[in-house]
Amino acid sequence: MDCTSQYMGGFVDYDIKKSGGKISLRSLIDHTVVESFGAEGRTCITSRVYPEFATGSNARLFAFNNGAKEVKIVQLKAWEMRKPLMNGF
Repeated sequence: MDCTSQYMGGFVDYDIKKSGGKISLRSLIDHTVVESFGAEGRTCITSRVYPEFATGSNARLFAFNNGAKEVKIVQLKAWEMRKPLMNGF
């Protein structure tokens, strides 16, 4: 996949113990824009990517962890958005 390294994001302090050891991440993907919200929406990272082959049924989602401890994904949901209604069409 060919993608740019241009991204914007921020850091936020988040006490993972207060949430029972769980975090949430919500990602919105729209063609070349990937926007991910973490810490219950208190932080966001936005990136523009230009996939060559990851379109339609070839699109994939990968989860990885560069941390020191194991991460378990307990729930994953995905939806495909419909085309927007533009000017009544």
